[in-house]
Amino acid sequence: MKVLVINCGSSSLKYQLIDTAGEQVLAKGLVERIGIEGSLITHRARGQKVQQQTEIPDHKVAIKLVVDALLSPDHGALKSLDEIAAVGHRVVHGGEKFADSVIINDEVMTTLSDCADLAPLHNPANIIGIKACQGLLPNVPQVAVFDTAFHQTMPPQAYIYGLPYEYYEQYGIRRYGFHGTSHKYVSQRAAKLLGRPLADLKLVTCHLGNGSSITAVKDGQSIDTSLGFGTISGTIMGTRSGDVDPAAIPYIMEQAGLSAAEMNDILYKKSGLLGISGISSDARDVEEAANNGNQRARLALDILCYLTRKYIGAYAAAMGGLDAIVFTAGIGENSVTIRNQICQGLEFLGAKLDPTKNNTRGQEIDVSTPDSTVRILIIPTNEELMIAQDTAELVGKKVN
Repeated sequence: MKVLVINCGSSSLKYQLIDTAGEQVLAKGLVERIGIEGSLITHRARGQKVQQQTEIPDHKVAIKLVVDALLSPDHGALKSLDEIAAVGHRVVHGGEKFADSVIINDEVMTTLSDCADLAPLHNPANIIGIKACQGLLPNVPQVAVFDTAFHQTMPPQAYIYGLPYEYYEQYGIRRYGFHGTSHKYVSQRAAKLLGRPLADLKLVTCHLGNGSSITAVKDGQSIDTSLGFGTISGTIMGTRSGDVDPAAIPYIMEQAGLSAAEMNDILYKKSGLLGISGISSDARDVEEAANNGNQRARLALDILCYLTRKYIGAYAAAMGGLDAIVFTAGIGENSVTIRNQICQGLEFLGAKLDPTKNNTRGQEIDVSTPDSTVRILIIPTNEELMIAQDTAELVGKKVN
């Protein structure tokens, strides 16, 4: 089945055309600067890379450009739009309404709008992308795949905060978790690599990138995760603070004379690796500076590794054991030194890293020692494939 995967941002659109039967990417690309001067589309298919700079005022025009690129006789991947069996949309927030992917109908669209306040930077853009695809591909099933859905299996003691309970009832204040599609994908891959049923495993999956989250996956289900109501808690990230004592927030605001919006901007955009190192939000730049003797850069990396290691230990306790640690996403897949530092001190759990095996990037591999009772895995994430597979499964059920 050929599935078009769409990931809409406020001014961008990523896409992949995937043949789910062979897990083959037939085409992929990026539309940038939608509604902004200098708009362009970069399309890759059949070994070619094609760029077109043109006016792209909205997402409907962007989707039309994607369709035209896919149908191009020179660099396309389709002879007809009839070959597209379904469109799978990445949707950031499904609230408590969705514990799995769903075929989109009017009721689903209403719920997505209701969740917009929970993800004001993402859900409105996701909705725009869905409507644009519905307009250009009216007879093609559309599926919503949620970042939050995988974490809907968390028990109340993991997702309820220690606030007055009415804030949960009235405003939906709770831990939701994100990167669910990534955590779900690497959990499934881990089970295959280990040759064991996912339902029998206790995993800690570490999605470490510019945005990061760590998840306890027990018997194939998320039982706890480090991101919460927003995308800021847990370990430090590129520009996000990670865990902060809430008492510090009003104190900083009062001392520095900051508004709520200004404080929010600091927590989300000026903290983390950037805020501590003063150099960059990119872990590669921070690593380079640390290796050259920059102490603040070293401190930033030490904090990232310490907090990640602390979450791994906490989640092992929450699950009553641990079978494997999984590293994924930009940092998790590619940083040899950060993986090594995180694993130092986890030997008491039975997790022993092989430095030679660990000297690799972007490869699906077991990097633990032969006598390690907890396996340490690197698994490159593939959220687009997970979205395509969920979409194909749902549409296949509807057809049958």
